[in-house]
Amino acid sequence: MIVGLEIQLIAIITAMACSLVGVFLIIRNMAMVSDAITHTVLLGIVIGFFITKNINSPLLIIFAAIMGVITVVAIESLQNTKLLSTDASTGVVFPFFFSIAIILISKFAGSVHLDVDAVLLGELAFAPFNRLILFGVDIGPIALYTSLVMLLINLIFIYIFYKELQINSFDVILGSLLGFTPLLIHYLLMTLVSMTTVVAFETAGSILVIAFMVGPAITARLITDDLKKIIGSSLIFSIFNAIIGYQIAYYFDVSIAGSMAVITGLTFLVVSLFSKKSGVIVSVRNYYKQQRYYYRLILMYQLTHHEKNITLDDLLEHISWDEPKKRKVLKECINLGWIDLQNNRVNLTKEGNEELEYFDEHYLV
Repeated sequence: MIVGLEIQLIAIITAMACSLVGVFLIIRNMAMVSDAITHTVLLGIVIGFFITKNINSPLLIIFAAIMGVITVVAIESLQNTKLLSTDASTGVVFPFFFSIAIILISKFAGSVHLDVDAVLLGELAFAPFNRLILFGVDIGPIALYTSLVMLLINLIFIYIFYKELQINSFDVILGSLLGFTPLLIHYLLMTLVSMTTVVAFETAGSILVIAFMVGPAITARLITDDLKKIIGSSLIFSIFNAIIGYQIAYYFDVSIAGSMAVITGLTFLVVSLFSKKSGVIVSVRNYYKQQRYYYRLILMYQLTHHEKNITLDDLLEHISWDEPKKRKVLKECINLGWIDLQNNRVNLTKEGNEELEYFDEHYLV
């Protein structure tokens, strides 16, 4: 029972740490860059291990963070040549660095606990077994404290540089004019992304880190445009995905990381369908609502091209819609008070003329 609680706490804190930096990746349209960084930092870990000869050395995080920044620089350098798009640049850079890491591991680190599958998939179930012992007292899993430290670092960074992050994320040119340093903030953020990725590697794995970074943030982006609300909603979604994902994994005896990633995707799907701001259902409903509005305008514009007191049959004859559609649109216009029908004669009302004038003034021009 205690082990299960520790797993959930580790997952929750890791998910929150990832979602914080993930918000700014989503706002900057850099979701694919997070995928690249979560893979290429492996090369930084490998290089750090060759130098330190210690897989548990904290210097590995520094080397991985540097590698993450190098990845971003390489992608942006290719993009700036105008020969490749961001996606294409990402597709060139991260397989290159990641493949080098795999070759180095298989060739020189085969006997070390530095496994490609572990990095990609992780295993949250084993995280509680690596304990932190202080003065002979077991105070909990090491992963819990490393994730918590990373979460606090991310929170402090966002709190201190919130204004700079907000301006540079939405308008880099304005940030430059106001005296901010976009490149510095940008690469500090990328460094945090790299560090967060490395901290989450051993427990969550690369695939789940991507889900934690992108999923909650992009889900929150669907329901609000306010940055503070996006950050808050992202944290809530990350907690929800971690808890529900673990419960489902425990009930069905399946991969914890896989279950959490699936729940992250399902949460996004549900919100994308039912979001009041930009959900699919709302978008479809607004589309048909707007379509009905244009149909009514077309009918009224048709009236303006004819003499007053035109007969209903003559009006409908000039509109190339099927009969049920004609009758339905006409009925809507009458109910709205835009068209007057008396003695089989059709006329625009004062309200109908005002609606046409409003449309001409605000939309048509």
